[in-house]
Amino acid sequence: MKFDFVGKRYWYFTLSLVLLILSLASVATQGFNLGIDFTGGTLLDLKFSRPVTVIEVRGVLADYNLENSVIQLASTEQQQDQSPNVLVRSHVLSEDERRQVLTGFETKLGAFEVLRVEKVGAVVGSELTKQAIFALLISWALMVVYIAYRFEFKFAVSGIVGVAYNVFIVIGAFSLLRKEIDASFVAALLTVVGYSINDTIVIFDRIRENLKTYKKSDGLEELVNRSIRQTLTRSIYTVLTVLFAAGAIYLFGGETTKNFSLALIIGFVSGAYSSLFIASQLWVSWRLYEDKQRLALKIKGSK
Repeated sequence: MKFDFVGKRYWYFTLSLVLLILSLASVATQGFNLGIDFTGGTLLDLKFSRPVTVIEVRGVLADYNLENSVIQLASTEQQQDQSPNVLVRSHVLSEDERRQVLTGFETKLGAFEVLRVEKVGAVVGSELTKQAIFALLISWALMVVYIAYRFEFKFAVSGIVGVAYNVFIVIGAFSLLRKEIDASFVAALLTVVGYSINDTIVIFDRIRENLKTYKKSDGLEELVNRSIRQTLTRSIYTVLTVLFAAGAIYLFGGETTKNFSLALIIGFVSGAYSSLFIASQLWVSWRLYEDKQRLALKIKGSK
């Protein structure tokens, strides 16, 4: 039995709308858990009596829910994985929190000297954030122009709607789960955008090829169903491949890569979903609406 993708498109639209509303509601009510890249934080410059590793330092910080802090070692060529000199950049610490962390270092890693403690500004400032959003919107506009040129305007708009949906789903998921958003999250989001539009273009290209031999008696819904089925195996293999890679990073990559890989996993799944059940379904709905309008005008003109 062949699955009717197009016939159930309004169910997909309803589900997609519910998920989008949940994402936007979470952003509006909970906001974002912005990391130190966006908010700034506290810088601790420490010199231990013995060389320590990043894993050891992060293990201590994990006791205080600071495992996502940025840790830098002043490594030498002989010992690149350990050093007595350590820079720790965390979110803003109160006097009491800082005292507890330093006590934890002394208890687990031995004696040390505090060389410097200071507040530092955000790596990703508000101006850079605005520029990133502006660049993303410009890229979407250029995608619309390119896809409209290579395919048609309806393909372009449908594709960008699917991409925008993925962005909001990933952002909403991180807001709902209260996951920290840092510079690596922005990189993951841009990766998701590229993956999503690529997967959508493959389906659109198949629809365009099948349109060359399209007969009205075949039905536009069946044409799109056939196009999706023809690309389904490729879509499944592609999304499974990238999910295996992102999943491996999430499970074995350490604390600093968990949020990056989680954003990729959510985005890749959402991207595969939007390509199959949003972008292509929007196009066929738009096309059927136009055909219906032309038919109505033709009947009206013949009277």
